[in-house]
Amino acid sequence: MLLNIAPIIIILFIFQAAVIRQKIPNLAPIIIGFVMVWIGLTLFIVGLEQSLFPLGKIMAKQLTSYDFINNTNPNWTDYYWVYIFAACIGFSTTIAEPSLLAVAIKSNQASGGFIKPWPLRITVAIGVAIGIVLGCFRIIVGLPLHYFIIAGYIIVLIQTYFAPKNIIALAYDSGGVTTSTVTVPLVSALGLGLASTIEGRTPLIDGFGLIAFASLFPIISVMTYTQILYFFKYKITKK
Repeated sequence: MLLNIAPIIIILFIFQAAVIRQKIPNLAPIIIGFVMVWIGLTLFIVGLEQSLFPLGKIMAKQLTSYDFINNTNPNWTDYYWVYIFAACIGFSTTIAEPSLLAVAIKSNQASGGFIKPWPLRITVAIGVAIGIVLGCFRIIVGLPLHYFIIAGYIIVLIQTYFAPKNIIALAYDSGGVTTSTVTVPLVSALGLGLASTIEGRTPLIDGFGLIAFASLFPIISVMTYTQILYFFKYKITKK
């Protein structure tokens, strides 16, 4: 981890010394802060390896076992607990994302209070939940990933054309902030776990792709949410 953050530190000090050519103010607190970042990231990676990654794989293995679903030749409808778990974990991890909270607060300020933080966070979380459920369905049935992604972005392009112009950038950013520190470890572990336990699937080909769904569907859900808001606002104003 020290090797990972060292380039950032070196670049900052080079620009300070060679470009700005001034001493760094409050050098001691900054050094202490870098040390805290180093320790924090190290503990974070250890935590992922010890808890979140194994938890996602264990849950996927347990939910897809023949003993649990009581069927030795299951079809996609027999994995309904996988879909429920995927929706719950997608929703809860997205609500817990600190980056989404930051975007929600700033969007509320920029819109003059028109876009409320909690409804926006819930809307994004619903989009992530739907996306991860659809991604798990894709892994279970073994359909190619690009079919879903192409169809999803066609919907996004159509929505972008009709959506209010001042909300499009927020919708696209809402898709990006969902793939952060809380969501990615559990979702990626869930995908790899499903691909490892379901017969005929391979982790490399089928295990990845859930993060793409988690980024795509919040764009759709946020534009849908804001289009509904604008529709009712226009309707009330017109009356």
